[in-house]
Amino acid sequence: MKRAVIDIGSNSVRLMLWADGKTLLKKINTTRLGAGLLADGTLSAESMQRTCDAVTDFIGTARAWGAESIHAFATAAVRLAKNGGTLADMIYHTGGVKVDIIAGEDEALLAICGALGGRDGAVVDIGGASSEVCIRKRGEIAFCTSLNVGAVLLFRKFGERRSELEEYIRTVVSPLAAWDRAPLLTAVGGTATTIASVHLGLPAYDPEAIGRCVLTRQEVSALVDRLFSLSVAQRKELPGMDVRRADILPGGALLLLCIMDALDADKFAPSDRDNLEGYLAVRGLL
Repeated sequence: MKRAVIDIGSNSVRLMLWADGKTLLKKINTTRLGAGLLADGTLSAESMQRTCDAVTDFIGTARAWGAESIHAFATAAVRLAKNGGTLADMIYHTGGVKVDIIAGEDEALLAICGALGGRDGAVVDIGGASSEVCIRKRGEIAFCTSLNVGAVLLFRKFGERRSELEEYIRTVVSPLAAWDRAPLLTAVGGTATTIASVHLGLPAYDPEAIGRCVLTRQEVSALVDRLFSLSVAQRKELPGMDVRRADILPGGALLLLCIMDALDADKFAPSDRDNLEGYLAVRGLL
């Protein structure tokens, strides 16, 4: 069966086309929905319209491809916003697809099921408005949490003021230190894959190369230092950089490093398989 899954994230809207037990294509449109989360806790009309347009376009792509079912889910920005349901209604009325608004811990389960399948391990998903951590041991979920901190919200709150960023992040992630160390941390999401792409200096996004990449904590720390030393314009020139993330990547990379520190992870492995595949698994649609 041909299935399409749309992830309405706080930074980007993503589409996955899936058939015959495998992912055939992923597409992305960066709409910065989380950047439109206003002081009163509502999403701006502009950010909702950008996102609705992107989702509707992906629904059209999926139908043209011949998808027999189209599924859409939304994460932190929609979950946290007072008017998140309004965006879901907009998408249903324009595209005819209902939006599944995912709870924080469920979002963490999507990440680990997508990245690891049924294998044991620790997974982090650094998003735009939240970050999830999930650990599976001996086939059972041992720890699962969603933190209200992400790359877009960090940039909105602190810009590139590193000392303030680090103090805030370490406070938020400190509860993770109560859990057993995770020597290898699998990371999903655009922050993780962009870090790997820049580390490798890839001329174009290459999921196979990213899937083989493993970075030590020291390498992540060095990359964080490098990113903060450069202007946004200079970062955009780095081989492997997703220019749409050049402003938010330093804070996102620092967040990953602090999570690695809290879990005492020696290394992290980025995964191109993520909550899109995880959604199909958790909802029994594989």
